[in-house]
Amino acid sequence: MTEEIGGRTFFTNARRSLVDEDEIQLVSIGIDIGSSTSHCAFSRVTLERVDTRYVVAAREVLFESDILLTPYVGGNRIDTEALDRFLKAQYAAAGIGFAQIDTGALILTGTAVRRTNARAIAELFAEAAGKFVSVSAGDAMEAVLAAFGSGAAALSAASGQEVLNVDIGGGTTKIARCVKGEVVDITAIDIGARILATGEDGALTRIEPAGIRIAQDCGTAVAEGERPHADALDRIADRMADHLIRAMSEGALDESTASLLRLAPLRPAPAPAIVTFSGGVSEYVYARETAEHGDLGPRLAARIADRTWAWGPEVLAPRQGIRATVIGASQYTVQISGSTIFVSDLDRLPLRNLPTILPAFALADEAAGPEPVAEAIRAALARFEHLEPGQPVAIFYRWTDSATFRRLDNFCRGVAIALAGRIAAGCPIVLIGNGDVGGLIGVHFREEMQADATIVSIDGIELQEFDFVDIGAMLEGSGSVPVIIKSLVFPASDRLGRAA
Repeated sequence: MTEEIGGRTFFTNARRSLVDEDEIQLVSIGIDIGSSTSHCAFSRVTLERVDTRYVVAAREVLFESDILLTPYVGGNRIDTEALDRFLKAQYAAAGIGFAQIDTGALILTGTAVRRTNARAIAELFAEAAGKFVSVSAGDAMEAVLAAFGSGAAALSAASGQEVLNVDIGGGTTKIARCVKGEVVDITAIDIGARILATGEDGALTRIEPAGIRIAQDCGTAVAEGERPHADALDRIADRMADHLIRAMSEGALDESTASLLRLAPLRPAPAPAIVTFSGGVSEYVYARETAEHGDLGPRLAARIADRTWAWGPEVLAPRQGIRATVIGASQYTVQISGSTIFVSDLDRLPLRNLPTILPAFALADEAAGPEPVAEAIRAALARFEHLEPGQPVAIFYRWTDSATFRRLDNFCRGVAIALAGRIAAGCPIVLIGNGDVGGLIGVHFREEMQADATIVSIDGIELQEFDFVDIGAMLEGSGSVPVIIKSLVFPASDRLGRAA
């Protein structure tokens, strides 16, 4: 979007005039609805202009909400009315009205994604659809989000050592191995504080399938309404901790532990130098929480901590624990596309909230054909497990060396193969590059391949995974389009401390 001020044109991401062309301030909300807890945080983000884009210069947390035990009705149905009341109360407590929110991130995590009315949760925010980035974070994405959101990935870059982040939630635990600021391996396992949960009278009110299986392995039968003995809960917590430490430390797992995995196990590797914990159970690991909430959290935390310290890595406290995946703001940056772009149908613009994937392309081998390109895209799409089949995505690529016909053909045909289902559903092919070949790629799709799809191929842009992009209408007389980039803001590596 453009706004004229004194004869000059500025590219902004909110419907407001700029008092100072070099600075924008936004108010943002991050909301995390998990299987066990739900919470939110409000932030003010200051953006400063650097060349043709805006970058985050300062981020101030304005308000952090209470932690709500995610409300349920009828077992597996999340109580959306209670959730709505909670969020409205947090807006009121923060002193911030809905109209003051410029942007936000809504993240569904843990087993909340699999609940029968997960779609109804997102509909609570339908009014804000143009402002919010909404992410249903499956196991793979949540493992990566937790690693970055907690600060574990940043710690691996700052320390130069391998960091293993273990995000222990209510229904699942996500494990991510971080090296030099990047997540290099992930897994997830059905271990969590609330796979068994009790009410105030000590009777079981919630039992996940993994809780039944682990209890049976311990020789204990569990059923809703019954009051398990403390010794039985201790044995179950011990067994859960054993499974989790194996998933953290062993490449080859026994059948019992392997049956609880939700993703492939971690690849065999030496023990990490550092282990960090995030998620709700981490509050007990680092003694930031002592109150019990009718679940296995305190028991599980104590046993996992003991086994990790016995294993050998140094245990450090990351910057964020339970709030690791509550991203208090979405970073908006604005970039202007290069001049060699190709848009086959201008009426399809603007496009909003396109999730960005960054396939690990190997484009140099001209003899490899299009299949490696297609496979790289499929692998990248797999990290967004809950993308709808008909949802358009933006593919980001970094082009190096010359744009020969064979390289262009391999690339374009590989994209078409990987996106065949989405193309058939009417989705545009959206390609974004950092080089200067956007026009060539678009022409190749249209002229050489006679592609029966809308092609949006732009260049001169830098993106990262988990970015969401808006592509605006073409600017008259320039042949360029404004690209608004919404990036989850992750904490830096400061304020890291040692576990007590």
